[in-house]
Amino acid sequence: MTKRVGVIGGGQLARMMIAPAVEMGVEIRVLAEQPGMSARLAESAVGDYRDLETVRAFARDVDVVTFDHEHVPQEVLRALVDEGVAVHPGPHALQFAQDKLVMRRRLAELGVPQPDWAGVASRAELQAFLDDHGGRAVVKTPRGGYDGKGVRVVADAAEADDWFAAFAGERILVEELVDFRRELAQQVARRPSGEMRPYPVVETVQKDGVCAEVFAPAPGIGERAVEVAAEIGTQIAAGLNVTGMLAVELFETADERLLVNELAMRPHNSGHWTQDGAVTSQFEQHLRAVLDLPLGSPDPRADAVCMINILGGPAGQDIDERFADAMADQPEAKVHTYGKASRPGRKVGHVNATADSIEEAAYIARAAAAFFA
Repeated sequence: MTKRVGVIGGGQLARMMIAPAVEMGVEIRVLAEQPGMSARLAESAVGDYRDLETVRAFARDVDVVTFDHEHVPQEVLRALVDEGVAVHPGPHALQFAQDKLVMRRRLAELGVPQPDWAGVASRAELQAFLDDHGGRAVVKTPRGGYDGKGVRVVADAAEADDWFAAFAGERILVEELVDFRRELAQQVARRPSGEMRPYPVVETVQKDGVCAEVFAPAPGIGERAVEVAAEIGTQIAAGLNVTGMLAVELFETADERLLVNELAMRPHNSGHWTQDGAVTSQFEQHLRAVLDLPLGSPDPRADAVCMINILGGPAGQDIDERFADAMADQPEAKVHTYGKASRPGRKVGHVNATADSIEEAAYIARAAAAFFA
């Protein structure tokens, strides 16, 4: 009998689960927020993921529910679990990706290395943190932020007054401004039975708070740092009872410490390189994990892999019109598009390239991506 996986959210992550699902003989069904989204090839319902009855009706026809994003309310998720629906990752795990203060508290309990932080509810509390941390800090909304949204660097507590008003009666998160050398990401797959497979740690490069480039494996990283990154990832996956893909965003400091920045419990931008550069892509691995199937090898297929995001796309032109030129110029590059209209700063696709060196892979991927600018 064909297994049916229900994905809540119709974005590009759901879209990129479709191909491996077909190869595995798995049927993908998608609850999209509106018609015609990225995952429209598998769209089977359109509705509000915040509405219990809508989600309950969608879940009725699938074997397991998983996600394109982490925004489904806890009360909806817990109602599904109470009714016997297989939800992976479950609400207990997802709460740590939905609320950054809850995440920080739990990571502290696990003893995971992270920046100094506090939950603050007033200008005075924020100012006290600033005074204790060199006069500058990072302020984050506890919920709802992604791709640079809901994050500010502040030097004056008054700069967060609007967030104190928006989260009146609650605390917002403030963290030390880490003097990091670069950003890394560690992915781990975990299935309900407990099997885990860490991927190689990668370097990520951000542009205006959005991931722009990924290099896999992270160039120039020491053997001990590779081990520590994998240990952090597997410790978090087990400690939070994550099922599916987990992405752990990390800061690497000048003295080679690794500190946890943020978490995502789904396929992640830092893992798009795996589509063409790993034995098992993160999208196939996520499906394996949520179905509790044996996990595939996360090993790289090449010495070096580079992923370049296509941000914005060609102004006033369909991104697909640039395919032929990119293919002709860089036949070794793999271009993936999301079926989205071009818009400044929007993720509309990405390019993967494999090579014998990071420099060569980056050249190929950047040259191909340039055709879509």
